[in-house]
Amino acid sequence: MLTRRTTLTGLAALGLTPASALAATAPSRTLANAEASAGARTLYDYLWSQYGRHTLTGQQEQGYNFANAQRELAYLQRVTGRAPAILGFDYIDPRDHARVNARALAWARSGGIVTFCWHWGAPDIGTGYEHSKQDFDVVAALKPGTPQNRLMLAQMDHIARLLTVLRDAKVPVLWRPFHEFSGDWFWWGKHGPDAFKALWQLMYDRFTRQHGLNNLIWVLGWAGQNVDPAYYPGRDRVDIAGADIYVADHGNLAPMFAAVKAIVGDDVPICLHENGPVPDPALLGPQADWLWFMTWHTRWLTGADQNTPAQLKRDFASSRYVTRDELPAMLRFGR
Repeated sequence: MLTRRTTLTGLAALGLTPASALAATAPSRTLANAEASAGARTLYDYLWSQYGRHTLTGQQEQGYNFANAQRELAYLQRVTGRAPAILGFDYIDPRDHARVNARALAWARSGGIVTFCWHWGAPDIGTGYEHSKQDFDVVAALKPGTPQNRLMLAQMDHIARLLTVLRDAKVPVLWRPFHEFSGDWFWWGKHGPDAFKALWQLMYDRFTRQHGLNNLIWVLGWAGQNVDPAYYPGRDRVDIAGADIYVADHGNLAPMFAAVKAIVGDDVPICLHENGPVPDPALLGPQADWLWFMTWHTRWLTGADQNTPAQLKRDFASSRYVTRDELPAMLRFGR
């Protein structure tokens, strides 16, 4: 169904047919995984078609509040009349794993785009946000056969099996592991760039080669306080790059965008992978061409010091920002 911005956000705006024509215009804009699924390629082509032109709206759900897992979506619908183009999920709580996959599948079937992160508790301590900030002996975990290595791989394989459910349902996923890796608050960021890159390579290779997770689009997310090129795993294992920082204004965060672009250039699109206040769409442009933003849940969406209802309504109506109703029908995944 046509909307007021379909001609701006759909592939028809490019005068192209889906996937094949887009690939023909930008042959170098391919996913790192040569075996990527048709759905992942279609979604990636669409994202490239929007990069530098529009910014997709995104919202992280709290999720593991079982009584009202999707309250952020309900809030946005109430104050803006719209839904975000991208919905963020988290494998943080094992009790929620089946439910979170079900919500992600439902979101894909509704025409929305799915992204996942994982607040991975230190493998030898336990799950949960606070445990993700505890230390873990990454050096030992990277040595085959150690107790730390066995624990880490078992938990990694468990998440891979969850993602396999979405793969088998033909749902592409913007996969954002080890987020804010250049900070020192999560265990995967406490041991420097070489350890982090080894973790990224291990997961990438295990997920793609052993588990066949060809539905994943790999999203690399720096902590904005330290956008350090030493952490970059390389284009052969990264599809989208980004950074985040929580600031108390609605600026365009152009210096952070420039810092990421100085590392990845034009090889991959750049996203604002987490935020509190939504950037003012009027401020976005060549100096801050964020592919998407992803507002964090609970107070970071609803707090008066973060986003007001009037500001959210204005932003979600902006011609710069793409909402779910404006995504093309070819992105309706999930069987």
